Amino acid sequence: MIKRLIENLFLKSMARFPVTGIVGTRQVGKTTLAKQLLLDTDAIYLDLEKNSDINKLNDPELFFFQNQDKTIILDEIQHQPTIFPLLRAVIDENRKPGRFIILGSASPSLLRQSSESLAGRINYLEMTPLSILETTKKISSQDLWIYGGFPEPALSQDSDFVQDWYRSFTTSYIQRDLPQYGLPADPRVTRQFLMMIASAHGGVLSYSIFAKSLGLSVPTIKTYLGFLLDAFLLRELPAWSGNSKKRLIKSPKLYFRDTGMLHYLLGIKNMESIFGNIVLGSSWEAFVINQAAAVLKSDDEMYYYRTHDGAEIDLLIRRNNTWLAAAEIKFSLSPKLTKGTYLAMEDLGIELLHVVIPREENYPMAKNIQVVGLARFIEAISG
Repeated sequence: MIKRLIENLFLKSMARFPVTGIVGTRQVGKTTLAKQLLLDTDAIYLDLEKNSDINKLNDPELFFFQNQDKTIILDEIQHQPTIFPLLRAVIDENRKPGRFIILGSASPSLLRQSSESLAGRINYLEMTPLSILETTKKISSQDLWIYGGFPEPALSQDSDFVQDWYRSFTTSYIQRDLPQYGLPADPRVTRQFLMMIASAHGGVLSYSIFAKSLGLSVPTIKTYLGFLLDAFLLRELPAWSGNSKKRLIKSPKLYFRDTGMLHYLLGIKNMESIFGNIVLGSSWEAFVINQAAAVLKSDDEMYYYRTHDGAEIDLLIRRNNTWLAAAEIKFSLSPKLTKGTYLAMEDLGIELLHVVIPREENYPMAKNIQVVGLARFIEAISG
C-alpha cells in the first residue's frame, strides 16, 4: 500500500472530531485508506451501495446505539442522505471523537446535507489522485502524468489496461453516478460535453461556446458543469482580480483533475502519442496544478493571472493573504518567458517566479526567476 499524504491529517481529525469525512472521486483510495488505518481497531465498515449493509441500518438509531463504542465507517454515504440528521442527534448525545467516518464521492447532496446537519461536528478532508510525493521510486512522474493518478491504473504500468480502466470509470460516471447525484443530462450529452471540455482543456471558460455547440442554454451548461465540478472530475482555476487597475481576464480556466482521464478522452495512450498533440501544453499545466493542489492546505487559494494587454502568470498560490508561490509552467527543457510574464510579476509584486519544466533542474534564469523541476516545486510549496 502506498502511504498517502492525507494519513496524518486523517488520524489527527479522528482524534479531534466526532465525524471525519473523506471526499473525492470514486476509486481514488478513500475506502482503502480508512480500512488500512483502522485495521487494528474495533471498527465497523458499511458500504451503503450494498443491500446487505443497508439492511443493517433498518433501525439506524438502534444500530448506532449498540455500536457507540466502535468507529463506524459509512461508505458512499451520499446514497443515504437521510442519515445526516440522525447522526447529528446521535453525536450530540455522545460527542467523543472518532465515532464516525463518512466516505463519499462528493455529490451536491452529500455536501449540502452534511453542512446543514453536522456543522461543528465534522471535519472534511479531500483525497486526490496520487501525488508525486507519494509515488517516489514506485511510479515515474512521466507515467503518473500520462496514465493518471488513480492507484489501480497508475500502478499497473500497462497502457492497454489503463485505457480499459478509464473506459469503465468514465462510463460508470456518465451512465450511473452523475444521474444518481441529480445531473439531469442525457448520458450521451454528458459524454459529448466531457469530450468538448477535453478539446478546449486549459482554456478560459466560455459558457456560451459550450451552449452553442451543444444546442443548450447557458444556464443549463452552468448546471451541468456544476455537477462535474462537485463530482471532482474537473477543476476551475479562478482568475486573480485583486485591486489591480489593469483590464483583467476574469473568467476561470477549466482543467481535468486527473490527466489520465483527459488523455483517455482524447485517445492519448502513451508519451509518443501526446507529442504533437495540441493538448500537450495544457495537459502538462493541469498535471502541475493538480500536483500542487494535492499538497496545499485546505484554505490555500490558487489562481491564474491574465490581462488584456498580455501580462500573464499560469499559477499563483496564496496563503494567509500573501503570495506563497508563483509559477510559469512550460513543457520545454529550454523555457523562454515573454514580456507579459515580467509585467505580471511587476503588477503583482512577485518576488520569486518558478518556471516549472518536465525535468528535474534547479538554476536561475534571471533575477527573481528560478527554473525548477516539478518535484522540487512541489516540495517547496508543501513545506
